[in-house]
Amino acid sequence: MSKIGCGSLTVVGTGMRAVAQLTLEARGAIEECDRLFHVVQDGLSRRFLDEARPGAESLADSYARGKSRHASYAEMVERVLAPVRAGERVCLALYGHPGVFATAGHEAVRRARAEGYPATMLPGVSAADCLYADLGVDPGSRGCQSFEATDFLVRHRRFDPTCHLLLWQVGALGVEDFRPGDGWNPAALGVLGRELAATYGEEHEGVIYETPAYPIGEARRERVPLGALAGAEVTLATTLYVPPLPERELDAARLAELRATIPGDA
Repeated sequence: MSKIGCGSLTVVGTGMRAVAQLTLEARGAIEECDRLFHVVQDGLSRRFLDEARPGAESLADSYARGKSRHASYAEMVERVLAPVRAGERVCLALYGHPGVFATAGHEAVRRARAEGYPATMLPGVSAADCLYADLGVDPGSRGCQSFEATDFLVRHRRFDPTCHLLLWQVGALGVEDFRPGDGWNPAALGVLGRELAATYGEEHEGVIYETPAYPIGEARRERVPLGALAGAEVTLATTLYVPPLPERELDAARLAELRATIPGDA
């Protein structure tokens, strides 16, 4: 049961391309809150948020060199929930979609609800949404599988190579703590390339993709054979898109079975 008349939490996304992808409902939550916390990647978004809600507080200082990212997320959650418990309407703004690769956003909502406070997450524009548009990928055409790259490797995730494949955070393979710089472990790309080439072949090309931080920028779309992935330049913003292999043959008997269940015309 929610604590009526007490504090509340709304978690919103600012999109990937500065304030251009901020939704109207996210903007409303930012403008109407008592306290605003944020984690964004670009200066334009930070300036917009600071002006929209004077006294807005960045949570970026919860990160520290050598500090576990999970410890940083836990610290963020506590900082966000403190004013909620004090009776304030709190908004947490995270870049991209607030529920995609956003542990702090999900955990803050979960904890707030568990303690009886109203908590909502509003959808935003994610890097996947930008990728679909920039690369012309329709996830419904062949199916789409999405994995965090380290998890994909160390858990030997099963995947269908005739579907679209997205691998996130390829610039941080195997790294659990926070580090300065744009690429935390590019040397591990060879391991990823070898794993993918075993299924797709070394000549099969993937796409190194990065969405621009500003609306006037150009998306990065660099094709690279999987066998040469070890030499690719990647950052923390890089996503690897692997196009599908040729489609599987259609199961005519199963299709006929499905069609036989369609009601006739009235």
